[in-house]
Amino acid sequence: MEQGGGFRYELAAFIPFRDREACERVRRIRRADFITHPNPDFRIAVIDDREEFYTRFARDLVGRIRQAREQDRRFVAILPVGPMPQYELAAKMINDERLPLDHVHSFNMDEYADEHGLTVPPSWPGSFERTMRERFFDAIDQDLRPPADQIHFPTTAALAGYSARIEDLGGADVCYGGIGWSGHIAFWEPQLGAEFGGDLEAYRRAGARLVELHPMTTMQNALHSFGGDWSWVPPKANTIGPREILGAKHRSFWLDGDLGGGVSWQRFIARLVAHGPVSELVPGSLLQTERTDYTVLGAVADDVEIHMS
Repeated sequence: MEQGGGFRYELAAFIPFRDREACERVRRIRRADFITHPNPDFRIAVIDDREEFYTRFARDLVGRIRQAREQDRRFVAILPVGPMPQYELAAKMINDERLPLDHVHSFNMDEYADEHGLTVPPSWPGSFERTMRERFFDAIDQDLRPPADQIHFPTTAALAGYSARIEDLGGADVCYGGIGWSGHIAFWEPQLGAEFGGDLEAYRRAGARLVELHPMTTMQNALHSFGGDWSWVPPKANTIGPREILGAKHRSFWLDGDLGGGVSWQRFIARLVAHGPVSELVPGSLLQTERTDYTVLGAVADDVEIHMS
């Protein structure tokens, strides 16, 4: 790879996607051109105001819940953990509207697991289930919450039937999510692509499973959830797969990787996912082929440049 000055080098060995030309091409995409995409159903938007970003996320979720209720049908959603402000805002909207959620079936995307594949208990501070209950479901007035048996998490006990349970409900109405530093969607990591021998259709059909976290995911999650302590991040996770994400009727992905001070860890991967080749080595790139809302916080869309300080 060359970034000027005649210095050429290879990508780090742990990175599965190794198309240098594609990386260089998407790196050059300027902010003004970021929202343009050849697939009109892959809709890119940039929101500069952080509060407005999370408010729109919350309105999107609550609006879909309300619409399903008005149409007298159940609502099935796949939900991520992180970012979290939208859930607190959504809970307040639900309470203020007195909007019952007895028609809602929620499926969390993923959950951490140990080296043997045992998912963390809800009592552990980093548990996604714990966070989701505390920041969303428990913040909703008790008489408005979904029944307990309609709130699902991909625990060790639930994993084997997780994909089938979503499909038995007709698939998700919407899959919410973000994009990891490695390019993952949920915890479906880029190194998994090597298992499919280039068979993209088989890859698209892959369902929920236990995975080992990619090194970039460990570092990313250490940074935003564990005070920078990579020793605190569990080595594995249960996750939904492309089958559930692509099987949803709609996808709504929200990228907020802005660290402030003009720094965003998500600038390059947001471009590679949205404008690079569709590849099993960049899991998020599959979203380009489907109806997807792809909304980024302003700094994520800024130009990718070298900053030395």
